[in-house]
Amino acid sequence: MITRKFVKLAALALAVVVSASLLAKTSAAQAAEQKPSYTIPEYNAFQAAQNEKDLAAKIKLLDDFVAKFPSSTLSQYIYQLYIQTYFQMKNYPKAIESADKLVAMGDKVDSGVVLQALQTRVQAFSALNPPPTDADQLTKERDAALQGAKLLDAFPKPAAAKMSDDDFAKQKKPGIAFFDSSAGAAALQMKDYPGAVAAFKAALAAKPDDAVSAYRLGLAYLAMNPPQALDGFWALARAVNLKVPDSDKVKDYLRAKVLAYEQPGCDAQVDAQLSEMLQLAANSPDRPATYTIPSADDLNKVRQGSNIITVISDLQGGGDKGKMTWLAICGAEFPEVVGKIIDEQKSDAAIDFMVYTGATPEEMQAATMANMDVKVWTADHPAAAPAAGQQAATPIPPQPDVARLSKDDGVRFSGTLVSYDPSPFLLHWDMVKVDPTVIPEAPGKGKGVPKKKG
Repeated sequence: MITRKFVKLAALALAVVVSASLLAKTSAAQAAEQKPSYTIPEYNAFQAAQNEKDLAAKIKLLDDFVAKFPSSTLSQYIYQLYIQTYFQMKNYPKAIESADKLVAMGDKVDSGVVLQALQTRVQAFSALNPPPTDADQLTKERDAALQGAKLLDAFPKPAAAKMSDDDFAKQKKPGIAFFDSSAGAAALQMKDYPGAVAAFKAALAAKPDDAVSAYRLGLAYLAMNPPQALDGFWALARAVNLKVPDSDKVKDYLRAKVLAYEQPGCDAQVDAQLSEMLQLAANSPDRPATYTIPSADDLNKVRQGSNIITVISDLQGGGDKGKMTWLAICGAEFPEVVGKIIDEQKSDAAIDFMVYTGATPEEMQAATMANMDVKVWTADHPAAAPAAGQQAATPIPPQPDVARLSKDDGVRFSGTLVSYDPSPFLLHWDMVKVDPTVIPEAPGKGKGVPKKKG
């Protein structure tokens, strides 16, 4: 599934760098332009460190500066050099430590400088290997990222910036999304799922096409207690539509989660739901209040209150009720169904009896059109291939004697619902076993419409 290697924070961070470059002059060279509040030895030591090209030697010069001038007004620029140098050396813990020291200087530091420090800190944190799991480290990362998002969002347009206020606000949005997404990632790892949801939603508000944030938002919703399943499914569907890395695996993961949440009668039904969800989510960042998927409890209630007559009525009625009924009933076994044979279609190994069932014997006797296709095997046959996650069904022993049943005969059977045609309505059965007591002993001796036992 999604791991840190797919989160291109370095690329996202460029948005922050671009924004920060417009905000204020923040380079160390600014020190030379300000009214001197430092000694000549301080300035010379600072210049020596800034101009040093060897990274290890530069760190030594910076250490020497801090040791000699611990309270220097140039300290913020010294920490800037620390951050840049340690990051270049891939010494990410030290880069983070230096960034924290600079940010801790508060109002003594220009906000543009703080933004750059926070950006590098967050980027360095994402590069740590192995990723930190310590709660204190994760809390600091979350708080630093949230601070960066807030600071960048509130930063005013510089007077020298040649762009409209709206364009400047748009220029900042990728950087805000970068910070919020990073805060969400830390909160998610801390199992602060409400905090993660809030951060990822903020990131997506700033950058709606952020596939990784959409994916992680889905994970956060599903991990909440209780899980916010529908919102989680929708966010994952958005991530798939946005081409999140490993989108095929994310789609499979989403399918498995929907399947576990719903537990429909036939696993294949989830595929149609998944296709619909992906299509709808492609055009709507937020799940509409009207969109829902029934839970396993919802489907169990349908199963408990159903019989073959109510099933047929619900399916013929269509709509949401018909969809839910089929989700619950598809693949279900019914122990005793009665009806009248309207017609039959024979093949080498089976007979499809076209049967009508109704609420009363009188209704069945008067029927002239079938509402069920009852497939009865008359010769050995292989078991149907099981659906994903289901066990193969044991083949029903063939019943060659059913050949003696004919039009207008009554029939009683048990079987499994496998599909239905909405118009003209026809319910399809397989794995059928006909009650031997309704099979005529000789051709033409029907038993009439059997009465339901009990």
